[in-house]
Amino acid sequence: MRLKCINPEGISTPQTYSHVIVATGTRMVFIAGQVAEDSKGNLVGRGDMTAQARQVFANIGRALAAAGARPDQVTKLTIFVADYRREHLAMIEEGRVALFGDHKPTDTLVGGVAALSNADYLLEVDAIAVMG
Repeated sequence: MRLKCINPEGISTPQTYSHVIVATGTRMVFIAGQVAEDSKGNLVGRGDMTAQARQVFANIGRALAAAGARPDQVTKLTIFVADYRREHLAMIEEGRVALFGDHKPTDTLVGGVAALSNADYLLEVDAIAVMG
């Protein structure tokens, strides 16, 4: 599997994601939206965006591993944030960097989501990976 990250000329270069990824591989992995729950279904970090982000991205890492995929094979994330405020971005990035390090998949952040599946969830993230 090969990923080529591209930030085209004429578009501002983002610090935390890539504008384009060209993926060459033979299998795709789709990870359902992950929330801040531990293995027993208990909420982690009630009211704490940083703690929830760390748990959400840790859950994505676990889901990838279960499929035999690695974080550096992720091509796309969608991040849904309830009651989004600009300061949430740095908190979310802590969890993201803990999983991805320097890898910067494409992403879409949808802020101001009216409600997630539980009123105590602050964010939900899904992922797509391409494996060789």
